[in-house]
Amino acid sequence: MSNPRKRREALVYHAKPTPGKIQVVPSKKYASQRDLSLAYSPGVAEPCLEIAKDVNNVYKYTTKGNLVAVISNGTAVLGLGNIGPEASKPVMEGKGLLFKIFADIDVFDIEVDTEDIEAFIQTVKNIAPTFGGINLEDIKAPEAFEIERRLKEELDIPVMHDDQHGTAIISAAALINALELAEKKIDEVSIVISGAGAAAISCSRLYQACGAKRENMVMLDSKGVIRNDREHLTPQKAEFATDKDVNTLEEAMKNADVFIGLSTADLVSPDMLLSMANNPIVFAMANPDPEIDYDLAIKTRDDIIMATGRSDHPNQVNNVLGFPFIFRGALDVRATKINEAMKMAAVSALAKLAKEPVPEQVNIAYGETKLTFGRDYIIPKPFDPRLISQVPPAVAKAAMDSGVAQEPIDDWERYENQLMERLGSDNKMVRLLLNRAKLNPKRVVFAEADQLDVLKAAQIAHDEGIAHPILLGRRETIKALMKEIEFEADDVPIIDPKSDEEEARKNKYAKVYWQQRQRKGVTLYSAEKLMRERNYFAAMMVNTGDADALISGYSRSYPTVVKPMLELVGLAPGSTRVATTNVLMTQRGPMFLSDTSININPTAKDLIKITQMTAGVVKMFGMEPVMAMTSFSNFGSSKTETAVKVREAVSYLHKRHPNLAVDGELQTDFALNSEMLQDIFPFSKLAGKKVNTLIFPNLESANITYKLLKELNKSESIGPIMMGMRKPVHILQLDASVDEIVNMTAIAVIDAQQKEKIAQQTKTAVES
Repeated sequence: MSNPRKRREALVYHAKPTPGKIQVVPSKKYASQRDLSLAYSPGVAEPCLEIAKDVNNVYKYTTKGNLVAVISNGTAVLGLGNIGPEASKPVMEGKGLLFKIFADIDVFDIEVDTEDIEAFIQTVKNIAPTFGGINLEDIKAPEAFEIERRLKEELDIPVMHDDQHGTAIISAAALINALELAEKKIDEVSIVISGAGAAAISCSRLYQACGAKRENMVMLDSKGVIRNDREHLTPQKAEFATDKDVNTLEEAMKNADVFIGLSTADLVSPDMLLSMANNPIVFAMANPDPEIDYDLAIKTRDDIIMATGRSDHPNQVNNVLGFPFIFRGALDVRATKINEAMKMAAVSALAKLAKEPVPEQVNIAYGETKLTFGRDYIIPKPFDPRLISQVPPAVAKAAMDSGVAQEPIDDWERYENQLMERLGSDNKMVRLLLNRAKLNPKRVVFAEADQLDVLKAAQIAHDEGIAHPILLGRRETIKALMKEIEFEADDVPIIDPKSDEEEARKNKYAKVYWQQRQRKGVTLYSAEKLMRERNYFAAMMVNTGDADALISGYSRSYPTVVKPMLELVGLAPGSTRVATTNVLMTQRGPMFLSDTSININPTAKDLIKITQMTAGVVKMFGMEPVMAMTSFSNFGSSKTETAVKVREAVSYLHKRHPNLAVDGELQTDFALNSEMLQDIFPFSKLAGKKVNTLIFPNLESANITYKLLKELNKSESIGPIMMGMRKPVHILQLDASVDEIVNMTAIAVIDAQQKEKIAQQTKTAVES
């Protein structure tokens, strides 16, 4: 990592607040002496005895069935080479993190200090009783081939070397779809493979399993084309040696249909690309820089179908599409191995999924109007929530059909529902949010940029491409803080509203504000004075188009910041009420809570508007709102004013918006417990549904609930999200964390994107 600040940021991320990225979390109660006596002595003896009677009971009484070992000896770590087992540990912990967040699989990472094949194999075999599966990682070829082969033969649990098979499975699915689009047959195409490591060998083998012919393949390593007349070839390279009269990549590329790159950057020239056959398929998967630059490739050939390993281009070949879901399916049927049938099932499931209609959540995450199967979409996106419900069942079925499943599944609908529930524990929302903002970053004013945490958030927003920050505050303070945190960015403007340098702009803003408010008690002098205040100045920047959105509120009370925003920015067309919603990342998935910051005691009409606006925000996140309007009573059990107004609001929404999944008044336990709601109130519109939005009868209950949940569960939050404003204005909670400010910045950008889109649609409608 060449950037010193990025390097420091990465080191701090791994070191603070506690070293590393994963930890062990108890899954059982442990508060009382009784709990501890069951967890350990004497109660623990009972499951021990049951396992001693039948070793298969280990899956019943321990975590073995959902525990994978990520094992490496550090001999081929990323692009860093043989850096040793200790140095590989951050990567192995990272792999464990991906297993957990994508497939809810627990991981222990194991770093083995040996390069001896027999010693490594024996070590893994000795610890295998602990685990339900073994993921081998970052082991150099050719040793990796022998290690995996032996362990698969000698262990009765799934073993997979992801470096070999992950890329193979994902790229094979992409290749199948690319060939369909190119109208070519896999058994007829000529394939050039640049690279002869573990991944390249496994890709070539899997392509053959899909129907490719070995005689149509040409493989190259650092010495050139691997030919039959080359000496000292490893058995794996010899397997793909060719008798064709070609010696260089340039010669091999002539009239080739497919190029598979698993080597190094910039090996392929535009001339090589031009020499390929019609509709060439190019998978340039070297990371971080592909064998040929994506933009250069599509500029050179307009008929190309291209994939890379990068997330900033279409068709990313990303191993995270495979290994979490393959192991999930294997573990769920207690497969004794991951065999070819299971890998092919994953290939087919991924290829098929790319052809199905894409959920709106995925379109929104990637800023697409509508992702559809085609040259720029031949493989599912990593954030596609359907992966967990599609790939594991396909793998599990293949395990059953091929005879390696020890616990077959008989209720597939129930199994798929269980898989989707696992997805709910993940905080994918934040990643989707940031990814969407990056697609079209906007100019965001940070009104308190002379506060360290605000400046850190602006730095992250700038460096990650989330937004184009504009820094407001004391110039010298901001510059000193920027130097302290190594925020070097010549393209980021610093504005001090109190300085004489901004006199012309302040006068301009003051005049505009005065003209707007001159009949409401505002004089030109008072307007000029107010423009020295950062929040008024920031609001006028957004009003006049000098910025697209603003963030404020870090160091000031919420009401103090809301007042100028309401005065200067005002309500959106058609809005009669401003409100806020907060999003909490909970174990059951994202939960939206409204109104958490503004309306102290809303009327029934206010609640209707708050509910409608919140529904729009939920949809903005690509989710369908399922909304409970809460109270201390259930469906008319109380005649108090609070309960009655909620009831009136629900009645109106049912009449005017019958398709909106909303009901109440409801106590929160009934709202969140779908089985209890179904049992006691089966008539409810929410019966059998998973509620993702809570509307509260007053500010007191909403704010208390939000802050209680946030602190007790240490949940990541987004908000409060302002709803009903004419411009993208968002106000932080006092002393918000850096992450919360970054999240709110992304919200502000997305809000600006949405308002820009609406303005363009309105303009088009008027013109037509």
